[in-house]
Amino acid sequence: MARFRSMTVALAVTAALAGCSTSGTATPVSLPTTTDVPFTTERAEPTTTVPTTSRAAEPYVVGNIRVTGSTDHATYDVAIPQLSGGDSAVTAEFNESMRAALQDQIDRDYGFDFALGDGYSTGPIHVGRRVVSAEQITDWIAVPPGAHGDSLLATVTIDTDSAQPITLGDAFTDLDAGLSRLSDQAARILPSTRAGDSFERSGIEPTVANFANWTASPEGMNIHFGDYQVGAYGIGLITITVPWTDLSDVLAPGMQDVLSS
Repeated sequence: MARFRSMTVALAVTAALAGCSTSGTATPVSLPTTTDVPFTTERAEPTTTVPTTSRAAEPYVVGNIRVTGSTDHATYDVAIPQLSGGDSAVTAEFNESMRAALQDQIDRDYGFDFALGDGYSTGPIHVGRRVVSAEQITDWIAVPPGAHGDSLLATVTIDTDSAQPITLGDAFTDLDAGLSRLSDQAARILPSTRAGDSFERSGIEPTVANFANWTASPEGMNIHFGDYQVGAYGIGLITITVPWTDLSDVLAPGMQDVLSS
């Protein structure tokens, strides 16, 4: 499971840095020096009463920890989402997954020395009856800095019944059919966003890399597009929501109930 998670996040980072040069030979990275510092917390109540199918006796509490440190090629000072309370297995899986996502960003070879910091906005965190889903936005900048930095995106979605991550492959009965539907829906929705009618169509080709950054919400599947993915850097990060009603026939059995909770 850890290997699959790492591969998924690596694909997501690749999509987020589509407009940056990542040329260069990979260089072994020394083990990072890391300090995890408790940050802020706030109580997140489920949208409705926790069902009997959930193993959580107490509500989850959404908070952050600040992770700081350095490697041979990176420095980082980033606050990442964390959970406490609720089902301990869910909390542990979510926290480990968010930390692993950041570590993938730290360890990746971008062809430059770099620094990671807090993103210019905070991604959504949804705590539902049967799902916990969050986006992490991290600011990346080359050292010495160039014209501007970029945003790295990573997402984590956990089934609170099983305490296991939900991947795109889990979400759809047939992954290719699901990706094709997401691509079609993105083409329909993007013209109404800052990307406009001239959005970059290569950014919505039906590939896992293009749709790796997604989160669950009661309204639908949120697709988070990185810098340059669907347009110029100046349009900023773009998120669209594909309604569950437009995905219901390609979702795996029972998955809509979980993801929309």
